[in-house]
Amino acid sequence: MKLFIKLILASFFLITLGCDKEIEESVMKSDLKKDVEMVTDMGTIIIRLSDETPLHRNNFIKLVNEKYYDSIAFHRIIENFVIQAGNPTTKPNKIYSSGGDPELNYTIEAEIKPNLFHKRGALVAARSGGISNPDILSSGLQFYIVQRGTYNDSTLNIQEERVNKQLAYNKVINSSKIRAEIDNYIKISEEISQNISKEDSLKFEAITKKIELFKVDSLADIEFKNMNKYKYPEDHREIYKTIGGTPHLDQNYTVFGEVVKGMNVVDSIAKIEVSKNGKPIKDLYIKSARMITRKSYQ
Repeated sequence: MKLFIKLILASFFLITLGCDKEIEESVMKSDLKKDVEMVTDMGTIIIRLSDETPLHRNNFIKLVNEKYYDSIAFHRIIENFVIQAGNPTTKPNKIYSSGGDPELNYTIEAEIKPNLFHKRGALVAARSGGISNPDILSSGLQFYIVQRGTYNDSTLNIQEERVNKQLAYNKVINSSKIRAEIDNYIKISEEISQNISKEDSLKFEAITKKIELFKVDSLADIEFKNMNKYKYPEDHREIYKTIGGTPHLDQNYTVFGEVVKGMNVVDSIAKIEVSKNGKPIKDLYIKSARMITRKSYQ
């Protein structure tokens, strides 16, 4: 009888191990049902990742399990907007660069979902914008948490227009004709810069870039007038009016999770003193980030 029980327990143990297999590097199957506990200098934030954005979810889990975010500082804080972190050059004894470390930087394909939006507390992938990133690829390292408060109907209408203008701009710079012209401009400017002085090269780039941007903006205005406009769903609009968020960023950045506990900590972080570009005067760090057992929070 004892032998039979031991065999049953051993089988159960092996089955349990098999269920917790590694689904990709540094990501275990059990991690998909866990939350992220982020301990900062001002308190703890609990984040729940979305299963609707598996590329971003798994990437974030990988970074957490590899302890990438340990000793990373918040490098961009704008009260009543967002708090942002993930730049590797904010670690102690590193020389800060707003662009991060080019050797570590990588991007992820956007996973923009209709029901994941920029409500207060949303976890979102940062990205570069404009002509340099027409496919709105996400940063593999940097994220922000939405801290902004509420809107009314009139201000939401203004934000909705901003979303549509950005969508029109994105469509124009992604058109094959415009993209080809932009790529050709980049090629020509690189060739010219090799044969003229650095000062003249910079002037040339500045002038030609203004011409290209003017053309793109003009075509985007035409596209905006003729496009089928995006409308905030009524339930999103209600949340923006009662809870808050940053609605003008919808449809342009990947939301891949949300804060389920610790928004008071996010609010405290947002209040610290910063320079004109939003960088804290005194570094404020993420002490650690770990996967923890999921619980229900009120």
